[in-house]
Amino acid sequence: QAQLVESGGGLVQAGGSLRLSCAASGRTFNTYAMGWFRQAPGKEREFVAAISWSGGSTYYAGSVKRRFTISTDNAKNTVYLQMNSLKPEDTAVYYCAADTNNFANFYGNYGLPSRYDYWGQGTQVTVSS
Repeated sequence: QAQLVESGGGLVQAGGSLRLSCAASGRTFNTYAMGWFRQAPGKEREFVAAISWSGGSTYYAGSVKRRFTISTDNAKNTVYLQMNSLKPEDTAVYYCAADTNNFANFYGNYGLPSRYDYWGQGTQVTVSS
């Protein structure tokens, strides 16, 4: 059974930084894209960032562009989210997701949760003001 495991969340002051990691383990599967999403209390899950596994193309939500950076270590089957200049509105549970069907590239729009078929359990990020 393939699974994604996030780590690196925590409590940080506004203006600080955190780096989230998401490691794929278990049954080996082909990954075409990886994404990060977040969900704050009472809000819907929203897209944060995504990366195509082979070409390294990256995509960001406008609210995090120039503050967050998504990257991969293909040898470790791990995707990272470097978060700088954090704001209280970044507080949420952060989820990583994997697209093993190539839906994001084929149908377009890396920001739709439906493009991804494997999800991690989430890691809490809290930014205090």
